[in-house]
Amino acid sequence: METLRYYDLSVSDVIFQQDNDLKHTALLTKQWFEDNNVEVLPWPLQSPDLNLIEHLWNDVDWRLRALNVTIRGKDALWEHVSQIWNETTLETCTKLIESMPARIQDVINAKGGYTRCKYDKNH
Repeated sequence: METLRYYDLSVSDVIFQQDNDLKHTALLTKQWFEDNNVEVLPWPLQSPDLNLIEHLWNDVDWRLRALNVTIRGKDALWEHVSQIWNETTLETCTKLIESMPARIQDVINAKGGYTRCKYDKNH
């Protein structure tokens, strides 16, 4: 909710996407979304190939490790991660979005199973 306030958005402006990990599908979690009128996108179980934010975070992790610096403490980590996040280009996000039809087809071809990560430049 803080993120929505930060970006001056309301709950009706977003559809929340998450995987179906047990902690995300717990009754208390579901109840929180319902109590706060947050629409949740239906999502298949164990679908990392379809979860674009995971691929974006992998890119952040790769770029953070490429800095080859020692990070001491959460404030230093936050500084580096937020800098990398803010440097993420529109092109990177667009490429991930444009890869979705092929990702979906690969998951269909794999009958819902794991597919090789062949869309991300660093993996």
